[in-house]
Formats: sequence, structure tokens, C-alpha cells
Amino acid sequence: MSFLELAKARYSCRKLTAKKIEPEKIERILQAAIAAPTAKNIQPYKIWKLASAAAMDKLKQATHYTFGAELALIVGIKYDEAFIRPFDKVNFAQIDGSIVATHIMLAVQDEGLGTTWVGYFDASKLQELFPEMQGYELIAVFPIGYPDDDAKPSNRHEDRRNISDVVTEL
Repeated sequence: MSFLELAKARYSCRKLTAKKIEPEKIERILQAAIAAPTAKNIQPYKIWKLASAAAMDKLKQATHYTFGAELALIVGIKYDEAFIRPFDKVNFAQIDGSIVATHIMLAVQDEGLGTTWVGYFDASKLQELFPEMQGYELIAVFPIGYPDDDAKPSNRHEDRRNISDVVTEL
């Protein structure tokens, strides 16, 4: 599959099965995440893998959006470790974390799995339940699993702006 085909095929999968995910698939997803480019290659992020039933039960205390997954990845960033552009003091932590998160989403799709970028979660609760996450701004939760047979994209999935509406040639 070409990259464009992969990008178009990826959708927010909200119905996952409990089928066990092969360790080599998880490893490739994590390898794709750490291959993500970051400003000046500083890599001001951390990824937590929640793979046990106990960890997933804790996650469910911070968000209802686990969609039946038995595995989740959480991405956190540290502003004080990120590149700051000297001209305007823009901190690249969220940009870097978003690139890592996008690599995760696309790698999940490439492995024949499903996920969605969950932003609706109680970060303070997660940090209380997982003290290892303290000191990071948590930006994304990715419940990961095999899509259920009747999982499908949202009816808005194909709605995209025209290139001419978003690109201006100068």
C-alpha cells in the first residue's frame, strides 16, 4: 500500500476486539514512534505502554474511550526539555509529541490494527494512578486492537477540504 493509500485508509476505530496483538506488531509500532522526527532531535516525549488488565482498568478510570482495547499507548511531553525557537520563543514540545503520535496512528493502521487519538481523558487522574507520568503533559491516549468486524469509519471520514481551499501558491 502506498503512503497516500495508508493515510486515506486510516480512520478513528471505535470498536476493537479483545484478540491478542502479536508482540512483533507492538514492537514495530513503537519503533515507528521513536523514528519520528523532533526539533533538533531532542525527543522531549515519553510513551507509556499499558498492556496489563490492571493498567487498562486504571485507564478506564480516566477515560471511557478505550473502545474494548486491551492495550493502550499514552504519549506525554516535557516543555522544559524541548527546542525553543529563538526568534519568537515557540516551544516545540507539542509539535514533537504530535509527530510521534501521528507515527503511532499510521503504524497501527499499517499493522492491520485500529486506534483513535483519544484527547478526552483526565490527565490528573492518570498521573495519580500512574505516578511515572507525573512531570509530563499527557497529550494522547491510543487504545489499540484489531478492529471489530462491524467497525467502520465515521460518516464524516471522507469529508475533506479541497486542495485549492487550503494551499496557496506564492
